[in-house]
Amino acid sequence: MTEKELYTIANTWFKNQGWTPFPFQKQSWKAFLQGKNGLLNAPTGSGKTYALWIPVVLNYIRSNPDFANTHKKGLKAIWITPLRALSLEIKQAAERFVQNICPVLKVGIRSGDTPTKERAAQKRAMPDLLITTPESLQLLLSSKGYDKVFGDCSAIIIDEWHELLGTKRGVQIELSLSRLKTISPKLRIWGISATIGNLDQGREVLLGPDTAAYHNSILIKANIKKKITVKSVIPKTMDTFPWRGHLGIHLMDDVVPIINSSKTTLLFTNTRAQCEIWFHRILERYPEFAGEIALHHGSITKETRIWVEQAIRNESLKAVVCTSSLDLGVDFAPVETIVQIGGPKGVARFLQRAGRSGHRPGEESVIYFLPTHAIELVEASALHKAVKENAVEDRPPYLNSFDVLIQYLVTLAVSDGFYPDVIIKEVKQTFCYQFMSYEEWQWVLNFITLGSQSLQTYDEYKKVEILEDGLYKVIHRGISMRHRLQIGTIVGDAVLMVKYVKGGFIGHVEEYFVSKLKPGDVFMYGGRNLELVRVKSMHVLVRKSTKKTNRIPSWQGSRFALTSQMSELLREELYKVAPSRRQQVANGTLKLTKELKALAPIFKRQERDSIIPDEGQFLIETFKTREGFHTVMYPFEGRFVHEALGSLLGYRLSLLNPISISLAFNDYGFELLSDQEIDVQLILDNNLFSAEYLRNDLQHSLNATEMARRKFRNIAIISGMVFTGYPNKIIKNKHLQSSSQLLFDVFKEHEPENLLFQQAITETFEHSLEEGRLQMALERIKHQEIIWKQCPDATPFSFPIITDRIREKLSSEKLADRIKKMTAVLMRK
Repeated sequence: MTEKELYTIANTWFKNQGWTPFPFQKQSWKAFLQGKNGLLNAPTGSGKTYALWIPVVLNYIRSNPDFANTHKKGLKAIWITPLRALSLEIKQAAERFVQNICPVLKVGIRSGDTPTKERAAQKRAMPDLLITTPESLQLLLSSKGYDKVFGDCSAIIIDEWHELLGTKRGVQIELSLSRLKTISPKLRIWGISATIGNLDQGREVLLGPDTAAYHNSILIKANIKKKITVKSVIPKTMDTFPWRGHLGIHLMDDVVPIINSSKTTLLFTNTRAQCEIWFHRILERYPEFAGEIALHHGSITKETRIWVEQAIRNESLKAVVCTSSLDLGVDFAPVETIVQIGGPKGVARFLQRAGRSGHRPGEESVIYFLPTHAIELVEASALHKAVKENAVEDRPPYLNSFDVLIQYLVTLAVSDGFYPDVIIKEVKQTFCYQFMSYEEWQWVLNFITLGSQSLQTYDEYKKVEILEDGLYKVIHRGISMRHRLQIGTIVGDAVLMVKYVKGGFIGHVEEYFVSKLKPGDVFMYGGRNLELVRVKSMHVLVRKSTKKTNRIPSWQGSRFALTSQMSELLREELYKVAPSRRQQVANGTLKLTKELKALAPIFKRQERDSIIPDEGQFLIETFKTREGFHTVMYPFEGRFVHEALGSLLGYRLSLLNPISISLAFNDYGFELLSDQEIDVQLILDNNLFSAEYLRNDLQHSLNATEMARRKFRNIAIISGMVFTGYPNKIIKNKHLQSSSQLLFDVFKEHEPENLLFQQAITETFEHSLEEGRLQMALERIKHQEIIWKQCPDATPFSFPIITDRIREKLSSEKLADRIKKMTAVLMRK
């Protein structure tokens, strides 16, 4: 069958659906059928699924023109999705085309949600087109005879590649692909990505730098101009001293008309706790929404999530309060409007969420920005510019993730075993391990066979045996079983199931939260008030309660920080209102957004008590309260960088003058609070903002070693040094932490050259402390004029940082009362 005839099949099918294929879809069909690999850059809702499912099927038809009579069962193509929730929709899209064009092809799903019976059936005969996750793909590689399963596979498509790039799940994919390239000679590799700043590098990571796959590849850009309209919900009265405590709830009455005027609205929050609060408060204030509004986040039951997703499609819900659980891929045609509650902290995340509305080619996406405190309107102003310029962040890829490599090698050893000389050639062709030395490779092999130098006397770390012919193989059945249970790179706190005493599963909460409860305590979860009855095994048994409560489950690590791109845009917007730019505003050469204009009362008070810095200035404010002496600095570089910079300055100050300092920070700046006055002139005279000796000083600062210890816990779990437990018998988080800390301390003391210990240090500096960004911030400060303002009291810029510190100690009611009094005092002054 000719290419022209194949295209006719696809075009006719599109015409029968009432659609017209986009140029990027035709370009993808052509490139795939020519045997090319590639990366497709296309926005959400543009038809990217059919850009690659269709040529997979057409290629099969071309190779098997008499498929009705000669079809052989077996895997033909794999579709990798980072979210299990997307699997069903991807399957339906594939089946829609297959059933009309090539009905002999069977489409299946394999993930953590797949029933045991179905998995057993797949083991006997795999579906022709398989939809799976990165973790399930690695599990397949841990099966004996996996080379026969994948031998005839002609395509693997990695969906939402931008979400995997720059994560250890992405590294997991790189390693899986390195093996599949060898055992599947006809394999074409394709990725689908939303717009990111480093698309070309994204293709290089997907296919391997300087490989045959990369040289025979193409980058296809959809170039579909999707109109995104950003509308800010601006408070009618502006707090001169803003704070984050009310989480935007005070603007609820402005949100309800938006919900009422739209077919369906998604309200995105940045955390699951915030999601619970908003859902509960809307129903409390507007009970008429009962049955028309729902909740969706990653910790409620799978059945509830699926029900909510289907209800959106059926147009039976007016609104859904959700988190990033609805960020990706799922096609919700009825969604007309998005409300983003609080700054999204990143341009790509904001555009992704905006794309949830108008999720059809050519339709407009409408997104409302609702600030949780007034200064977040500067972020809204920056997002207008970002949307206009389509300015999105890079996703820097990982290098030398030895924990993921160790897990992968044990996976291969669990299945048919491996020969190191073969595997090292494949691994070295990946982006992540391209610079790995032979000595490092040898260390990894020694680690899986002998345990590390410090652990050689312990048999539990000797997982892989070397057979006579040089094959590396796991022989012990128990090791194989424990390894399969722990395949994956997503590490979180131990989770417990929340169930009613009389039966009925509600969702999951983290052990950290449950450990703070006692029987009789009431908490909000899934829109209900629940009373804790008891904790039994891994189950939190509850009953419904009519008691009022403000206690909400907290989930560790759920706060976002400003990305570097977002930080830069925010600084540019803020500089526009500096006094040095006033003449440009007056003569019309510089236009201010309505968000910046709305903040005029705050800026006016900020100028009265301090200044608004421009691009050539770095602001430091000092003032005294009954709490002590406050020194507040404003790099506008994101909370992670501010935590690191505050720790660094605290350490350097202590070398000059023994002093006790506490640190508070948000995305705009950080505060050093002390019981004695901090001499700012001492900071300037001794050049404490210097980037020299940065790594060394960070290591000795307030929490670098402790952060590395926490990071090592995840590395120890991924590499299999610490076992997380069997289903329904999960090891408690505190035990995992103590086991990994013990190993960390052993390596620190006796084996500092241990690659996993070194990796924990590297990841702490590069990812947690964002050392590269910190260095750039210090370089920027070096070229700015330091403006030190001795203020009479807290300023509008410093107030949110101070209240963030206070909120850690007080309940929400006490905090609101305290802040009300603080604000009243400041306004009187």
